[in-house]
Amino acid sequence: MADLSPPVRVQAMPLIAAVTLGIACIAGFVLLVLLRPLVPGDGAALDEILLWQSLLPRAAIALVSGAALGLAGALLQRVLRNPIADASTLGIASGAELALTLGLSFSPLLTVLSRELLAFAGGLAAVATVLALSWRRGLDPVTVAISGMIVSMIAASLSVALVLARGEYALSIHIWGAGVLNQGDWSGVASLAPRLVAGIIAALLLLRPLNVLTLDDSSARSLGVTLHAARFAILILAVWLSASVTAMVGIIGFLGLAAPTIARLCGARTTGQIMMAAPLTGAAVLFLADCLTQLLGPGFTDLAPTGAFTALLGGPLLLIMLPRLHGFSAVTASSDTMLRPLRKPTAALAVLAILLIAIFAAALAFGPTPDGWHLAIGPLFSELLPFRLPRIIAAGCAGALLGVAGLIMQRVTGNPMASPEVLGVSTGAGAGLTVALFVFGFPSSVVMLTSMALGALVAFLVMLTVTARSGLSAERLLLAGIAIGALSMAIIGMALAQGDMRSYILLTWISGSTNRAGAFEAWMAIASFGLLTAPLFLTTRWLSILPLGTSLSRSIGLRIMPSRLLLAVLAAMMTAISSFLVGPLSLVGLVAPHLARLIGLQTPRQQIAASILIGASVLMLADWLSRVVIFPYQIPVGLLASLIGGPYLLWLLARKS
Repeated sequence: MADLSPPVRVQAMPLIAAVTLGIACIAGFVLLVLLRPLVPGDGAALDEILLWQSLLPRAAIALVSGAALGLAGALLQRVLRNPIADASTLGIASGAELALTLGLSFSPLLTVLSRELLAFAGGLAAVATVLALSWRRGLDPVTVAISGMIVSMIAASLSVALVLARGEYALSIHIWGAGVLNQGDWSGVASLAPRLVAGIIAALLLLRPLNVLTLDDSSARSLGVTLHAARFAILILAVWLSASVTAMVGIIGFLGLAAPTIARLCGARTTGQIMMAAPLTGAAVLFLADCLTQLLGPGFTDLAPTGAFTALLGGPLLLIMLPRLHGFSAVTASSDTMLRPLRKPTAALAVLAILLIAIFAAALAFGPTPDGWHLAIGPLFSELLPFRLPRIIAAGCAGALLGVAGLIMQRVTGNPMASPEVLGVSTGAGAGLTVALFVFGFPSSVVMLTSMALGALVAFLVMLTVTARSGLSAERLLLAGIAIGALSMAIIGMALAQGDMRSYILLTWISGSTNRAGAFEAWMAIASFGLLTAPLFLTTRWLSILPLGTSLSRSIGLRIMPSRLLLAVLAAMMTAISSFLVGPLSLVGLVAPHLARLIGLQTPRQQIAASILIGASVLMLADWLSRVVIFPYQIPVGLLASLIGGPYLLWLLARKS
């Protein structure tokens, strides 16, 4: 009898998990119906309308959307053999949102007539870009995840720029983009439910190719499966399901990642079982999350958009799944030795300094006017100086700080793909800002900066802690950064959805606008730059040794923890101040150190100086372009810088080395 108890207990666990999830859904809906606010007086008819035309359709759309995303996630994970594939990590959701935002910006009628087609086209373009970047590496899970992050970042930058260009719709589009399930009738359910049924039937018809795709490519071909055709059909189905949900209710973050994982925890093992269980678990998770957002919200209003609420599950779940992810590293540990060193590095630094001065002078005096392009001199220059000088200084110092922060992170982790933006440190600063806004209401600049520095430091330290067991391996580090960034953006998204003045502050911060930079911001940027970069020239020994790895660094006599902690604090403070000035999306922290290495500068001192000069030049140039590209209107400098750095990052990832 004792020998049989362990298997019985093991078999009972999945059943207990499934039953618990089902009971939680039923209990949540019962509480929702019983505790819903009733209309006082003779409002029975209105109560009935609210129940049948709002509450029940919302519950139904949650079930249908969750099932569609769960099925799409299971299909993507199976066809790509990637346990962290879903619409969020592959950029499908962001691509669909960008396409819909484009349609709304240029032709609102187009979104009414073919909203689903627009979303499908955007999602398909995004996933095609991701797969093209990953194809040469055999669709390696790590490369796919990083490519998806880059595509999502670029799409998000473009979406925010378009949203800000139509200010009257800005917050409403952001709330929709965070995943809103509110319904006024049954039309959404009637539109999405047939698509779900068709998707389930198609998945059942594709069951044999899905089973065969669990094997390696040669074995699959020997069984008579046309791999490219099967993969294409499955991808089209998954993208269509995800885009249909995005077009109807917005982005529901990471549900496609969570649903198949929970299905496996509930006992699903074979492909057929997962294809049936993933829609059920997706429906249950989204339904339960939607019930909780309504029950926990003040006055029975939503605590947050349901999509943002479910995204809070995505970051921790991705961190938990990191040990299960296997694939060769998408980057090399260090590329310094592969580049030819410069014979005269001082001359190269002098050229960079001259370039910076030229950009500074052009940004200060040259620009368009209603009468054409003019070089401001004399009285006109004096009038423009108080407006242009503070924002140019703020942008330049922020770029210098980001460039150095990126160099520190790349040296500390030994990972040339590390940067404040890629590792989630910038969005960690945003999460700190969000907490400060909700704790203090409208905090002072000092409180905002302090909270952002703490958020950035916590994000960086959590990332280092999570990846310490793998020796700070490149792939684990990057994926941990993606997870932390997703969790931080979910927190920010919940705050944005409130639609009040604090949401506008966060939206302005995300965009990275320097329009409001004044004397305070300029002097703060100058002081921060001087105080934070000067100590770095005393840490060049640490920056030389740390990329060699933990064991070798210890054997040389370097104290690993104190050196990493001090450098992490410096990088976090630099990230917080620069993010405060230009937002989280600039990618300068990645581009500047890379360009310094490509030039041929190899020692830490040379790379620190070059990163400062290149980072300042890039953001000064971006600030100038933000003023002149669509004059008399302006593009936020952080978004423009991300559109400069994003393609560079894609090119870098596509390289073999």
